[in-house]
Amino acid sequence: MSLLARLAPHLPYMRRYARALTGSQTTGDQYVRVALEALAAGEKSLDNRLSPRVALYHVFHAIWCTSGAQLEDRAPGAGSDASQRLMRIAPRSRQAFLLTALEGFTPSEAAQILDTDFPDVERLIGQAQTEIDAELATDVLIIEDEPVIAADIEALVRELGHAVVDIAATRTEAVEAVARKAPGLVLADIQLADGSSGIDAVKDILGHYDVPVIFITAFPERLLTGERPEPTFLITKPFQPETVKAAIGQALFFHPGRTAKAA
Repeated sequence: MSLLARLAPHLPYMRRYARALTGSQTTGDQYVRVALEALAAGEKSLDNRLSPRVALYHVFHAIWCTSGAQLEDRAPGAGSDASQRLMRIAPRSRQAFLLTALEGFTPSEAAQILDTDFPDVERLIGQAQTEIDAELATDVLIIEDEPVIAADIEALVRELGHAVVDIAATRTEAVEAVARKAPGLVLADIQLADGSSGIDAVKDILGHYDVPVIFITAFPERLLTGERPEPTFLITKPFQPETVKAAIGQALFFHPGRTAKAA
């Protein structure tokens, strides 16, 4: 089996991770491309002692550590608010948090990726969580047609200190909800109650408001296509509560146009 064939199933998820880590789709994809080029040229190799996915992320982090901030400096928007917020969390803390909470690696696997040990990963995760929890709370719109799932998401959102301004089950309801009150974050499913699309609802919203979006779907490959709107943050159903919390924290942390919750 060729190298590309072995890695192909993992690449969409590594792109998602790289975008969350850097706060920029362009910058994240630069890192992924450099890592793949290093593997193809024989400058880096996959560690056969690790699973293919862990080994791939290990190579990615080797590239990250050796490049420093060079790619970020060349990326568009390097001086943006998102980049400034990015610097508030130490890189290794951010990496450990995302690897476990967003990508689903165990702390032991994250330790292998980061070339450290289990206690260090636990410490790094705690540091990142403290920083993220201190970020600004906001108003959240949930676009979800399954009442039980919507209730679960609402509970998680409120637990994090945010306000749920509305729960929409259709594209029309979502657009009407935003017209009543602009949210600071949107959590959206794809397939909605009346057969409408959460993707179309998000396009409608983004046409008027600059707001971070997290897609929650059973089919993430339908979104990671390279076409707009391609989400920086998406969660696969069935989801883990900690994954939702991590994605919300990262979306609010990185997005320059997030809106504070009304007093």
